[in-house]
Amino acid sequence: MPVYRYQGINPRNRPVQGVMHCGSGREARNKAAAIARSRAIRLTGIQKRRTYVYQARRGVEAAVRGEKKAFARQDVEGALSRAGFRVIKVRPRITDAWIRPSFKDVVMFMRLSADLLREQLPYDEILTLLKSDMPSRAMRDAIEEIYQDLKDGRTGHEVFGKHRDIFGQFPAYMLGIASTSGNMVEIYTAAAKFLERNAEFKKMLRSALIMPAATCVALLAVVIFYVGYIFPKTAELFLRFDMDLPPMTAGTMELSYLIRDEIGWILASSGLFMLALWQAFRSPRVRLFIDRWILKIPILGSLLQKTSIEIFCRVFYATYSGSGDNIEVIRVAAEACQNRYIEKKIKEEVLPRMIRKGSGFVDALDRSDVFTKTAISRLRSGAETGTIRETALQLANYYEADTTYRLRALVDYIQILLSIFIVLVMIAITIVSSETAIIHPNPPGTVS
Repeated sequence: MPVYRYQGINPRNRPVQGVMHCGSGREARNKAAAIARSRAIRLTGIQKRRTYVYQARRGVEAAVRGEKKAFARQDVEGALSRAGFRVIKVRPRITDAWIRPSFKDVVMFMRLSADLLREQLPYDEILTLLKSDMPSRAMRDAIEEIYQDLKDGRTGHEVFGKHRDIFGQFPAYMLGIASTSGNMVEIYTAAAKFLERNAEFKKMLRSALIMPAATCVALLAVVIFYVGYIFPKTAELFLRFDMDLPPMTAGTMELSYLIRDEIGWILASSGLFMLALWQAFRSPRVRLFIDRWILKIPILGSLLQKTSIEIFCRVFYATYSGSGDNIEVIRVAAEACQNRYIEKKIKEEVLPRMIRKGSGFVDALDRSDVFTKTAISRLRSGAETGTIRETALQLANYYEADTTYRLRALVDYIQILLSIFIVLVMIAITIVSSETAIIHPNPPGTVS
């Protein structure tokens, strides 16, 4: 995430400055203004950290070239001078745009970290190795910053929390607690598994819903173009000779004229509808409503519910300590489950019931009525035997296999239905088009 530095003057006329991690310059300005108001600071400037290319020489040694991140050219020159170098040239790097690392780079970082930790390699050496092998510059910069922050003694939550835009909110939280959990291998493996399952589920969901929907929209556009433009060019030839049109051809011509006369209103209405739909999906209340009712859709609702339970159990397994306050663990697992309705029920019913009434986790979860009976039964068995953490992992693996097989079958069924729909549309177009073959001129002396 880009880093910004704000500078200002406090009420005692002393210079102050601070560092912020913000997604954009606008966000940085708003955040700096809020800090200035709360601390009565008069802002004098906001600078974005960028990469500078320098050339310097120490004594009679050969000149060295390198790169350094800083907020201003003077910062680089000062650092080099304090290190005993004579600065020859410092300039900002021309291409310094921040590009988010790919999903594969993030997963590779977690998988390799887990493998090397399993080989008892020190974590600082792991970061040094991974930094040199990562193809993404943003990922290399993030690893270097993580290494430096951990070396300075900062907590894992603070270190990885700054890189939520790279790792994601929940993997960053999981990596943050790994350094103090004593079980870094399992947590890194679980974080990588979480990302892989999340990406796999989205890919299969696109295959099941988004791609068929896009295909239907494209097919509808082709049909409208055919009915509104191509078909009338042929049918109007018969009208020039005052021939009677068959019923389907006449009906199609009326529809064609309607489309051509009202095409402006049709396009405007479609655009407004899509805009309203997009705005509605941005509303938290609408998205909560959708997440609630989508669970009641036959077949698909059950798959989405089981997938949410799987993600919840996987995050719960990776972060559960077995002792102490695990309320935060349950809250984070609820936020990670990717269903706002389930998240809301856990936060507003399960956690308050545990805190205020002293209910057990499984009993409170059972009353919320968002988990399946199978999941509740397995978690209750694990809680009674003291193996709820291991039971959560078993449940996650079970639902992973179950939803994978069922979702693949659903994709196959949807593709079959889509193929049937396309064939029916093509048959309808063929029948309407072939009807023109039976059109014949009126007998001489008749009036059409």
